[in-house]
Amino acid sequence: MATAAAAIHTVGVVGAGRMGQPIIGHMARKGLTVLAFDVDEGKRGAVETLGARWAASTAALAETCQAILVCVGYDRELRELMGSLLGLLPRGTIVAVLSTVHPRTVRELADAARPYGVDLVDSTVARGGRAADTGTLLAFIGGDAPTVDRLRPVFSCFSADIVHVGGIGAAQVAKAANNLVMWACLIANHEALALSKRFGIDVERLRQALLISSAENYVLRHWGENTMAWAEDDLEIVQQMAHEAGIGLPQAGLNRELCRTLKPKRFKLDEYGT
Repeated sequence: MATAAAAIHTVGVVGAGRMGQPIIGHMARKGLTVLAFDVDEGKRGAVETLGARWAASTAALAETCQAILVCVGYDRELRELMGSLLGLLPRGTIVAVLSTVHPRTVRELADAARPYGVDLVDSTVARGGRAADTGTLLAFIGGDAPTVDRLRPVFSCFSADIVHVGGIGAAQVAKAANNLVMWACLIANHEALALSKRFGIDVERLRQALLISSAENYVLRHWGENTMAWAEDDLEIVQQMAHEAGIGLPQAGLNRELCRTLKPKRFKLDEYGT
C-alpha cells in the first residue's frame, strides 16, 4: 500500500480536451491540486473554471507535479511530449499515459524514462465521454504494483473501476480488446435495429427488450451517445498489433471499413444500409 509520505497531492494534466477536462474537474473537486496544459490557449478559461491552475508550459508541470496524466491523441504527440519532459522531471515523478497508442510505444517510453528515475505507466480509460463526465470511467493500468498503488487515489477521483492488468503495455492491450468488441457491437446494433425498423418494429421497445436478452451490450445501453471520434484510429492500432503478433483478425479489419462508412450517418436508422 502507498504510504502517507508517498501520497500524491499535486497532479498535472497534459491535454484538456473532451476527456481531459472532466478528469481535471473531478480531481480538483476531490481536493487535489491540479495544473493543466494544452497547446490550445483558448482552453485556459474552462480549465480555471474547473478549479485547476493553467500551466504556461509542460516545463511548468514538470517542475511542480508529483504525477502527470497525459491525454494527447497520437503516438507522435506522445513521443514528442516525453522527449521534451525527460530531463526536466524530478526523480520519482509518475507519468501516466491515458492516450490510446501501440503497446510498444509505452514500453519504449518507459525504458527511456527509467534512467531518469521517472516511472511511466500506461493507464487507458474506457466507457467514453459520458463516463468521464460522471466520474465513472473504467481505468486499465499497466505497471509495477507499488506505482499502481500510488496512482489509485488519483484515478479513483474519476474512475468507478480500476483494474491493474499487468506490466507496462498491458493497459494498451486491454484497451485494444475493449475497442475491438465495442466497435463490433456498435455496428451489430445498427444492423439489428435498422433491419427491425424496416419491418415496422418499434425500435425503442425492441432495444429495451434486447437489453434483457443475450444481445445486451454496453453501447446498446447507451444508444445514441457514441461520437465514433476514434473508431478508425482505434481499429488501426488493433490491426497493427495483430500484424506484429502474426494473428489474423478479419472482423477487426472489416469493422474498420464499416466504421468509416457508418460514422457520418450513425444512429440514423432510416439511412443505414442505403
